[in-house]
Amino acid sequence: MSHKPEAAVTGRRGLARQAVGNMAWVAWGSATVSLLRVLVLVILTRLLAPADFGLVSAALVVISFSLNFAQLGLGPALVQRPDLQPRHVSTAFYASIAFGFLVAAIVWLSAPLIAQFFRMEHLTPVVRVLALVFPISGLGTVPDSLLQRDLRFRVLANREIWAYAIGYGVVGVGLALLGWGVWALALAQLTQVLVRTVILLRLSPGLSPARPTWRSFVELMDYGAGQSMTRVGNILANQGDNLVVGRWLGAVPLGTYSRAYQLMAVPAGLLGDVLDKVLFPTMAKVQDDPRRLAAAFLRGTALLALVTLPVSVVAAVLAPELVVVTFGSRWAGLTAPFQVLALGMMFRTCYRMSDSLSRATGRVYRRAWRQALFALLVLLGSLAGQTRGIVGVATGVLVAFFLNYVSMAQLSLKITEVSWGRFFQVQLPAVRSSVAIGGVTLATMVGMRHSGLPPVVGLAVGGLAAVSVGLLAAWVAPTFALGHDGVYARNMLLGMLPALRKRFAPGRAS
Repeated sequence: MSHKPEAAVTGRRGLARQAVGNMAWVAWGSATVSLLRVLVLVILTRLLAPADFGLVSAALVVISFSLNFAQLGLGPALVQRPDLQPRHVSTAFYASIAFGFLVAAIVWLSAPLIAQFFRMEHLTPVVRVLALVFPISGLGTVPDSLLQRDLRFRVLANREIWAYAIGYGVVGVGLALLGWGVWALALAQLTQVLVRTVILLRLSPGLSPARPTWRSFVELMDYGAGQSMTRVGNILANQGDNLVVGRWLGAVPLGTYSRAYQLMAVPAGLLGDVLDKVLFPTMAKVQDDPRRLAAAFLRGTALLALVTLPVSVVAAVLAPELVVVTFGSRWAGLTAPFQVLALGMMFRTCYRMSDSLSRATGRVYRRAWRQALFALLVLLGSLAGQTRGIVGVATGVLVAFFLNYVSMAQLSLKITEVSWGRFFQVQLPAVRSSVAIGGVTLATMVGMRHSGLPPVVGLAVGGLAAVSVGLLAAWVAPTFALGHDGVYARNMLLGMLPALRKRFAPGRAS
């Protein structure tokens, strides 16, 4: 598997335009997958029981945590390494496969103990089937990383669309319609990983003749170990609440809570993934230029807040209608935890800017202990809140989101030498827009709920009110509503539309 040297990045404007173009591709892939995910989520939620989602969520706690040890941070190390050589590529390829099989065997043998810990007797076969994820993912780790390093985001975006569409859209929904229950979810997850890996291997130029060496492994692990340590904390932070709910509250509450979390995570994940997939390799190219890193960090933070804060406020206001219309009245129990989690959407998303920056500049160990702290906060918050049910767990997780946002911001401000005052200043337009949009939406929904109209009508009217206020504010007072960074991004995108149309034209090579 060979890797061609990359051309140097020329000029600040060229880098910015390249990043925006790449973000357009990632946004296309992430937006399409998010739309599919919402559609599939609605269909599967109406076809399957909460206990089915609870079993798979419990299994994925283990799979997500163990996947980190199967990959050992080798993929990000390939992306970040300035002097990547063929021996590094071949070493990472064989090591990823070997560790994939090793972790799969450990998880398969441990499945009965995992089921005993969660007190779910039907969990063992689900964990064993999903253990196949490890060797399959191992085959695709290196091709995926090299595509990221080469900034081939069109290919990566289309891969994600096909993988999710076939995995969940075809296999998951199809098996759910046939009455396969929990196996519809488990096999959908496995199929998604398999399709993703097959596409990556087909795009791979072939294995490099260079021999894997211990020296190359040590060089990669100098960065990869820190990345892996960070991912352990990140995975525990993302799955710690599921672990607590599954262990202490049971499969049905876990199914309800996991649906609430996923509903919140779709928009947050969409924006976070778009920025992270593009900014990490882009920032890595200019990791020795603090001024450009600082500008990118502030602008990215401002734009993320500008989108996520108003969305989180509107989602919390519209939650009762959104849940009933989307999932049906039997899932009304997830409304309250979703409202709590929605308020943390900005904190959960904006910390991704700091995450990308710390990885791009090699501060993986400083990032690692902060993620360990985040995981601890999620676990403690969830444990403290579980006595009040899933709403209490959601509240504990919200507090952890905020504290992690502050902790990661502190690391980024130290790296870029930006002040706290400047950091908060760039987010003020988001606060102003959220107050205006949220206030009008809330007033609209109070009137709609008193009128006795169906929830679908209230949701439509409330959503229209929120969008109308946002567009009106951006048109009448753009600096007030968007800030200088928002206006800059808007003007850049408008100026690039002709070029983007040509780039997205059918038949153009990737």
